[in-house]
Amino acid sequence: MSFSELGLSPKVLSAVEAAGYSEPTPIQAQAIPHVLERRDVIGIAQTGTGKTASFTLPMLSILERGRARARMPRSLILEPTRELAAQVADNLVKYGVNHKMTVALLIGGVSFDEQDKKLDRGADIVIATPGRLLDHFERGKLLLQGVEVLVIDEADRMLDMGFIPDIERICSLIPFTRQTLFFSATMAPEIQRLTDTFLQNPKQIEVAPPSSTVSTVSQVLIPSQNDDWKKREVLRRHLKQAEDLQNAIIFCNRKRDVSVLFRSLEKHGFMAGALHGDMDQRSRMMMLENFRTGRIPILVASDVAARGLDIPAVSHVYNYDVPHNAEDYVHRIGRTGRAGRTGTAITIVTPKDRVSLDAIQTLIGKTIDWSDDPVFATSPDDDETKPRERGRKSSSRSSAKSTAGGRKEKRAPRREREEENEAPVVGMGDHVPDFLLRPVSLPKQKKSKVA
Repeated sequence: MSFSELGLSPKVLSAVEAAGYSEPTPIQAQAIPHVLERRDVIGIAQTGTGKTASFTLPMLSILERGRARARMPRSLILEPTRELAAQVADNLVKYGVNHKMTVALLIGGVSFDEQDKKLDRGADIVIATPGRLLDHFERGKLLLQGVEVLVIDEADRMLDMGFIPDIERICSLIPFTRQTLFFSATMAPEIQRLTDTFLQNPKQIEVAPPSSTVSTVSQVLIPSQNDDWKKREVLRRHLKQAEDLQNAIIFCNRKRDVSVLFRSLEKHGFMAGALHGDMDQRSRMMMLENFRTGRIPILVASDVAARGLDIPAVSHVYNYDVPHNAEDYVHRIGRTGRAGRTGTAITIVTPKDRVSLDAIQTLIGKTIDWSDDPVFATSPDDDETKPRERGRKSSSRSSAKSTAGGRKEKRAPRREREEENEAPVVGMGDHVPDFLLRPVSLPKQKKSKVA
């Protein structure tokens, strides 16, 4: 099947051909005809399968006739993050090269003034995060009565980020006769209530089982001890030994860990960048652009980079931390193996990650293999990967108690740090000084005389 068979307008087909695309992906082939028929659609597909074009291409065809009035957009696309919103805007500019439509990007971290000017001139399509959209509405700079097509992208991520009350309010401000499109890589049960409320007789399109992973991505587990310094050593060792590594995204669960890991990689000679939600918008976009263009081959990121970002040539994804939410694993590894390419997803697993790992394997319906590399051949269930510090502490306590009042035994040497440039240990390291283990003698309280 070709794009010409889907019913798209000649202007859109010309732009698609100029962009170098000839055949639609399964989600595009199934969704585009129903969108052009003005039906509500629920699209469920693996990440990296072209969901964005599934709604941008038919939207451009639908909006070819007519013109937006000041502050009254004709179409609205809601995205959970600034990066996704900016990416969709870039796609609309690329596919709408033959159109004279105005696109307004309403995201945080950017001045209101420039956004207000675009809205005042009349924006055919508005792409926004929910919070910034409501800010413009409450300031009287945006009217939603003219919206014909509403797109809620990454609907499950909207749920995770707590945007559902905002989305419910936005939907109440848009005409009931609108066309509503839901697109997501996963479909949580909670989303069903939203689709029942917001969509009218929707056509559900599912080109892959919910929460499945792409077959072109090779998934591997690598064991590590619980220590952060040990995990960093395991990661660096694999980065140095991976022969086919071109570039990589390394995911951490916490923003603080993104900064720590980024600094550690830089100290050890790796060219890396960092991306997390506390960075200002200019820095985030610049970091993404540097990674896309290859100026930095390694990007350490929080889950702000896990959803929908289209960076086609990522060869490796590393889960430095096993995600607590199993669905985030699907989105993270979806950053590699895109558009039919092959990719590798490496997950570093510690003993405390067992519950999260089991949840991931249950969700994706398969068991992930452990690395067969002899360097990483130990499973986290083995004694060698279990934390030893606790044992050292307990033995030092028992030793101190047994020698109390007697001769003092020779204390075991403190563990040598393997990374000279790592951050200093908080506290007193691996042992407890003897003076803290001595029993405390409290002074006897004097009996008060009774008057």
